Amino acid sequence: MVKRIRRVVTGHDKDGRSVFVMDGKAPNILEMASMPGVALTDLWRTKTAPASNSGNADAARGKIKLEPPAEGTILRIVEFPPDTKWRKSANAAKAFKSIGAGGAPDHASGDAMMHATATVDYIIVLKGEIWAILDKGEKLLKQGDILIQRGTNHSWSVRTKEPCVVAAVLVGAKPAGRLAKTARQPKAKMQTR
Repeated sequence: MVKRIRRVVTGHDKDGRSVFVMDGKAPNILEMASMPGVALTDLWRTKTAPASNSGNADAARGKIKLEPPAEGTILRIVEFPPDTKWRKSANAAKAFKSIGAGGAPDHASGDAMMHATATVDYIIVLKGEIWAILDKGEKLLKQGDILIQRGTNHSWSVRTKEPCVVAAVLVGAKPAGRLAKTARQPKAKMQTR
């Protein structure tokens, strides 16, 4: 079951004084149908840098996508169940497509969940433990650990019987590594008759 996160948001009243504008369970949650038990909760998003603090609208409203805009950010909570509950039954292609990231997976990898994003991600383990898997190596992250994920090919693995919950701040970045190589390749020309 997805843990509902309390979100408190501040803003400004009509006189410019600071006020609380939201306090309640974050409403923007996506339980991944093609990855049972994996859930994304978007708490806030920005679209530009510098970000705008004008208005009091819910910036997390709308479809959940894997990446923020090129100059934007996402604050997200991700819940990963133990691998035994989802890894063998997951449909990675469908999962990535459902969050607007059909190009993120590394189809050359033996790990169907291996992917890259054009972001810098600050990952903070809130509960449990998770393995961060890269092309060359893996590291165990435990509660309180922080991973700075810099646009690298990566995957996740929960090898215990308990789920893992992470907070992630995704910041739009220039593509690097595999994504940079893909971006530099010329597009195939259409043939005309």
